[in-house]
Amino acid sequence: MKNTVLMIATVLFLGHAAVTMAGEKSGHFQGKPAETLGQAMSNFSEYNQKLSSILNQDDLSPQDMQQVHELTYTLENALNKINATITKLAETLEAVHVSSETGDAEGTKTEGIRYLDTATQIIQ
Repeated sequence: MKNTVLMIATVLFLGHAAVTMAGEKSGHFQGKPAETLGQAMSNFSEYNQKLSSILNQDDLSPQDMQQVHELTYTLENALNKINATITKLAETLEAVHVSSETGDAEGTKTEGIRYLDTATQIIQ
C-alpha cells in the first residue's frame, strides 16, 4: 500500500512538473497556435503522427497519457482553425455558385480564385 501511494504521488508530481514546465495556466495547456490554415494543417499532420506513435504502443504509461493530453491541445487548435476555414470556404463557394448563376463573370472569377486558393491548401 505504501509503495502504491508513493507511486501515485510520484506520478502526480511528475505530471504537475511537466505541466508547469510547459507553461500551463489554470489547468490547461495552450498548445501550438494555428493562426493560419497552413500552420493548422502542418500541426494537424505532425501531431496526428505523434499521437499515432504513442497509441500504437501495447501499453500506455502515465507519461504517455500525459503526452497524449498535451498533444490534444495543439490538435484542438488546429481543428478549430480548419473548421473555421472550411465554414468560410463553404460561404465562398456559395458566392461562386450565386455569381455564376446570375451571370456575374467578375464575381465568379474573384470568388472562384479566392475559393481555389483556400481549397488547394486543404488538399495538399
